[in-house]
Amino acid sequence: MSTTAFSTTPTTDRPWVHEMVIIHRAFRREFTLLPRLIRDVRSGDTERAATLAGALRLVLGGLHHHHTGEDVVLWPALLERAAPSTGLVETMQAQHEVVDATMEQVQPLLDAWEQDPTTARGAELADLLDRLAAALFEHLDLEEREILPLAQRHITVAEWNSLGEQGIEEMDQKQLPILFGAILEECSPEERRAMLAKLPLPVRIVLRTIGARQYRRYVSRVRGQ
Repeated sequence: MSTTAFSTTPTTDRPWVHEMVIIHRAFRREFTLLPRLIRDVRSGDTERAATLAGALRLVLGGLHHHHTGEDVVLWPALLERAAPSTGLVETMQAQHEVVDATMEQVQPLLDAWEQDPTTARGAELADLLDRLAAALFEHLDLEEREILPLAQRHITVAEWNSLGEQGIEEMDQKQLPILFGAILEECSPEERRAMLAKLPLPVRIVLRTIGARQYRRYVSRVRGQ
């Protein structure tokens, strides 16, 4: 994991790239936890399989939208402005392709396991998720170590903010409290305040009240806590 440190306090003149470190933290946690939970499902427990399948689809969808924003906004801008680091950007694009291809392999295994959750199918799915996590974590580490410093220098605040907007516009709005709760789960108080401050006041109120309760119920259901 990268040890590069970025300011936890947003500024108005440069993009707040630490936001991506926070988002990556959630992906690392979920792609570490879900394979273990899937392996623990008893054969024939379709109710538990359906719960975890829904959780995995939510995380996969979040990752897809996260990568889409980078593909549409971040990589083209850095290829244009960040020479001589364009080779690094091309490496990031290639890593996206590897992660995306592995995600496509997950879907049929996930569907089959949800319909007939045998121990063997669960192990096969969890093994594939471990391979996905290994490719993803390598990508996230490189992104934090090399790309975020470039983004801080070469990307405008408006462009950076549009990364998140790309995904939010495409997502089921009912899922947003859960996804945002997952991002906030391991935030420090300072990080939490900064993340919430980016949102309109009505949205902040919903996330702190109804959304927080939804996320607690979600965590209890998925993790069995």
